[in-house]
Amino acid sequence: MVNSHIESRWSAPALDRIFHAVADATRRSIVATLATGDHTIGDLARPLPMSLVAVSKHITVLERAGMLGRTRAGRTQVCTLLGQPLGDASGWLEHHRLFWAARVDSLERYLDGEER
Repeated sequence: MVNSHIESRWSAPALDRIFHAVADATRRSIVATLATGDHTIGDLARPLPMSLVAVSKHITVLERAGMLGRTRAGRTQVCTLLGQPLGDASGWLEHHRLFWAARVDSLERYLDGEER
């Protein structure tokens, strides 16, 4: 069982929003594009096979997850990727990877002992 004090480092609602946001291929594509630098909503929408309204809805999901910031430059909205939420999700995943790797290693040692 994972220690609850370790789990408390990560907010369940925040992680839920992050994983929900990256569960969609369109949003992952937007994140990948923003990883190259800031882009306007129009720039983000241009290569996608959907309406600007649909892209705006995807951007709102990313924004609610804390992964994206928007600023106005006149009539244009510029989107910026915010890395902290992805870092939080990565930390959570790494914690659980290490936890289960240790359990599998322990099982392997036990089974090796049983064979002898």
